[in-house]
Order: sequence, then C-alpha cells, then structure tokens
Amino acid sequence: MLLAEYTFGQGLLTVLWIFVFVAWIMVLFTIIGDLFRDHELSGWGKAVWIFFLVFLPFLTGLIYLIARGNGMRERSLAAQKEAQQQMDAYIRETAGGSSDVDEIAKLADLHEKGKLTDQEFADAKAKLLG
Repeated sequence: MLLAEYTFGQGLLTVLWIFVFVAWIMVLFTIIGDLFRDHELSGWGKAVWIFFLVFLPFLTGLIYLIARGNGMRERSLAAQKEAQQQMDAYIRETAGGSSDVDEIAKLADLHEKGKLTDQEFADAKAKLLG
C-alpha cells in the first residue's frame, strides 16, 4: 500500500517544499513587477534581468534583491501613494464633495455675514489653499 509508506516526516518535508516554492514564486513576481514599474531602466536592461531570471533564477533573484532592494521599496511606496491619491480623488468626486473654490466661497459668505472674523477667514482660507 503506497499511503502506508508515506511517513509523517515526508509529509512535513513536502509541506516545507511547497511553502518554499510558493514563497519563491511570490518573490519572482515581485521582482518582475518591479522591473516593469521602473521607468529609469531601459528595455534592454529589463530584458537582461528577465533572461537571467529565467536561466539562473535563484542567483539572479538574490543579486536583484541586494542590488536594487532600496529602489524596489521606493517604487512600491510611490505606486501606493499614487493609488491612494487616485482613490481619494475618486471618493471625493463620487461623494459629491465640494472643491476648494466652493469652500472658499462659503467662507467668504460667512465672513460677509459677520459670522467669521477677519483672522478666522484668513486662517481657514490659508488652510484650504495650502
């Protein structure tokens, strides 16, 4: 019986190898994604990295992470910041939020009615503009 010959230790080793393989695939996709996110690297440079990732994957992956790790972090943070700004703009637009010009007009109306002092109006306007 084949199942009886498969020990608990072999099962744990299989689970470990599956974990390592999935982790490697995640690292590989992260590196490839970073390569195509980098606009400073030429197409030839990207092709060379991909070539070596295919034929010497572990060594190339380690070299890439060592040589370009900080750049990966910076590009990832920039992409996340841009995505957050786009999401915030979309939410403001969809929710019908007013623009800064509308807010300043409301502040000016309150100032004219005497509900805001000159200093309060100037502070609120400065906060909106900058």
